[in-house]
Amino acid sequence: MDKIKVLHVTYDMRIGGTEQVIKNLIQGSDKRIFEMSILCIESPLGPFANELLEQGIKIGALSRQPGFDTKLIAQIRHHIKENKIDIVHCHQYTPYVYGLFGSFFTNAKVIFTEHGRFYPDSSSWKRQLLNPVLNIFTAATTAISTATKQALSEFENIPSSKIQVVYNGIFGLSEDANKTKVLSKELAFSEHVPCIGTIARLDPIKNHSMMLKAFNRALEAGIKCKLLLVGDGEEMPNIMRLITELKLDKHVILTGYEPKPQNHLALMDIYLLPSLSEGTSMTLLEAMSMGKPCIVTHAGGNPEIVLDEVTGLVTPNDDEDAYAAAIVRLLNDVQLQYKFGKAGKERFNQEFSIPNMANAYRAVYLKCLPTNKQASIKSNG
Repeated sequence: MDKIKVLHVTYDMRIGGTEQVIKNLIQGSDKRIFEMSILCIESPLGPFANELLEQGIKIGALSRQPGFDTKLIAQIRHHIKENKIDIVHCHQYTPYVYGLFGSFFTNAKVIFTEHGRFYPDSSSWKRQLLNPVLNIFTAATTAISTATKQALSEFENIPSSKIQVVYNGIFGLSEDANKTKVLSKELAFSEHVPCIGTIARLDPIKNHSMMLKAFNRALEAGIKCKLLLVGDGEEMPNIMRLITELKLDKHVILTGYEPKPQNHLALMDIYLLPSLSEGTSMTLLEAMSMGKPCIVTHAGGNPEIVLDEVTGLVTPNDDEDAYAAAIVRLLNDVQLQYKFGKAGKERFNQEFSIPNMANAYRAVYLKCLPTNKQASIKSNG
C-alpha cells in the first residue's frame, strides 16, 4: 500500500505552540499509513526541526522575501510535485495562502489550520473578500478551539459550517522526583510555603504584569506563597522593573527559558495563565496532565480547556481584582485544589491526548482523498 504523503507547511520549527502541534502530530501519526514531512517558508529552522531530523523526518527550508513573494509559490509547487505530495497541511494564515497557491496545478489537497488569533483581533477588507474564494479551493479548515473557529468566521469571512474544531494534543508530562527535589533546593523553596506559577514566553500578550499585580494583592491579603515565572522574552526588562516597583523581589523567582520545565511545573501547587489572547495553550495542557489546578483568564480557548469550577477557575479577561481573588480562594482551599487537579487530569486524558488529535486529523486527511483511496486505507488499517 502506498503511504499518504502529508506535507506540513509552516513558518519555521522554532519552539512554540504551532510548532509543537506539528511535531506531536508527526510523532503520533500512524506510520503504516502516513509519510509526513515539513516545508518551512522561513529560515532558520529552529530546535524542533533538529529533533525531528534526528528521527528521519524530511524538512525543507525556503526563504520568504518581503512583500508577496511569487517565487515562493513556484518553489512550493515544485516541492509538492517533486515529492508527490497528497495533502498539504498549512499551519497559520500566511503559510496557508502560499501553500494553497503553490498547490494549484498539482493533485494535492489543502488543509488550513488556524492556531490562534492576535489581540485585539482584526482583519482587512481584502481578506474578507479573498478568503471565501480561497475556501472554495480548500479541502478542509480546522481551528484549535471554538473561540478560534468563531474568530475565523467573524474576522476572516470563512463560513462557520466549513470549520472543524480539532483540539491540540500533547504527550502528558511526568516529573522526575529526584530532580524536582534538587530543583526545590536550588530555588530555595520551603515545604511550608506554596508555589504558584506559569510557564510562558515573556510577551505582552501573556499579561504577566496583571498577574504580578494580582499576586501582590494576594500577598497584601495575607497569603504566603512564592510565584515562579519560567520563560524569557522581550517583556523581561518590564517584568523585572515591575517586580522591583511592587517590592516582590523576595517572593518572585524568574528562571529564564527552560527547554524541559516539567520539574518546575511539578513544584507549582497552582498553574496560572493570565493571557489577553490564547489559542490552545500547550503549557496549560501540560499542567493539566500533571494534575495541577489552574487559574486562567476568559481569553480564546482557555475556558474551553479549563472548565470553571470543575477543573479550575476562569476569571474575566485582564481583571486584576478577580484574578487576585481567585488566587486567594484557591490557595486557601487545599481540598478544592485537589478536586480541580484530579478533574483536570481526567479531562486531559479524555480530550487532549496525542492519540485523540492524531485520530481527528487522520479522519480529516482521509476525507480529503478520493473514495477508492479511502477504501484502500481503511481496509489496510
